[in-house]
Amino acid sequence: MRRVVEGSYAIADAVRCCSPDVVSVYPITPQTHIVEHLSEFVADGKLDCEYINVESEFSSLSSLIGASVAGARTYTSTTSQGLALMFEVLYNVSGMRLPIVMTTVNRSLSAPLSIWNDQQDSLGVRDSGWIQIYAENVQEAIDLTPMLYKISEDPQILTPSMVCMDGFILTHVYEPVDFLDEEMVREFLPPYRPEHILDPENPKTFGAFADPSWFTEFKYLQYQAMERSREKIAEVTREFEEVFGRGYGGLIDTYAMDDAEIALVTMGSIVGTVKEAIDDLRSEGVKVGLVKIRSYRPFPGDELKRALKDASVIASIEKDISMGYEGALLTDLKGAFYNSSIRTPIIGFAVGLGGRDIGIKHVRAMVERASRVLDAGIESEFEIFDVKPECL
Repeated sequence: MRRVVEGSYAIADAVRCCSPDVVSVYPITPQTHIVEHLSEFVADGKLDCEYINVESEFSSLSSLIGASVAGARTYTSTTSQGLALMFEVLYNVSGMRLPIVMTTVNRSLSAPLSIWNDQQDSLGVRDSGWIQIYAENVQEAIDLTPMLYKISEDPQILTPSMVCMDGFILTHVYEPVDFLDEEMVREFLPPYRPEHILDPENPKTFGAFADPSWFTEFKYLQYQAMERSREKIAEVTREFEEVFGRGYGGLIDTYAMDDAEIALVTMGSIVGTVKEAIDDLRSEGVKVGLVKIRSYRPFPGDELKRALKDASVIASIEKDISMGYEGALLTDLKGAFYNSSIRTPIIGFAVGLGGRDIGIKHVRAMVERASRVLDAGIESEFEIFDVKPECL
């Protein structure tokens, strides 16, 4: 069923269709509408679950640890400072191999205080052991919700995951989306049946103390599960397309890359703007294409090498800065080509920080910059884009 609704409502309905047993949340802008709608679904009898109002984001995720080890399918959502407050618990969840699914609404981190979008929050916890998949639009964020439950709950994966979606740009937009059919979701997503749970009849320990003689082995098994999730993400994406008719590629997707000399690499809602700019530039004869990163963790290094092998110059466009170096995506992109025979110049732009608008004219300017870098023979360069002249 296609309807025009607010993005947050559509996400809440997607969560409802996945039938979580426990939802634990704390409101924070611009994530609040998601959890408000979920509370309405519970109050109206449309969602049968335990809905917990807690005093902080730290508590919301902590309470889900208890629910998940008891065998419940669980959900939460947060953003920005709320995700930062969860930092300790993120590692507990992944280390305990709990398949919690969270909608991470991307928003800038203070200071200075900003409620607008960039991706510094989720990229700041990229090493916490959570699968991270970034949505281009509301429809993709909807569809990722049951997909990530199926991926995370697989007995060979058992790894928590985030649907990352840009705050306000996607959460507060009204656009036509195809709602999930609840019965089809039930066929696609089986009930959660964990093998290991807290059970008085069969006592077990979760999150135990590990001395140096065993800690490495826990991390090794966790690392291997994340590696296995690569194929699982691709497999579940294919299954979703077979059932629902909407396809998204695997860990990456491409646009106009067949003969592209300049390749742009980005993720999130800016993808739509980049596609529009590419259409304009191609009509003028500029051979530019796009590689859209869907899965940032696990990072799709091999897929990127294959997609970018014929490009003459590669430019990352990302909404973050790794202070003291460059952009996180740019660093990982370079790392993918380490020890490779490919010696393509790779440059990067930090854009849209604190919610600054990035339009087609800005993408055109970055493509022009990539062309000049190629002509100059520069191998690597990073630029914070669109800085006011008085600060330069």
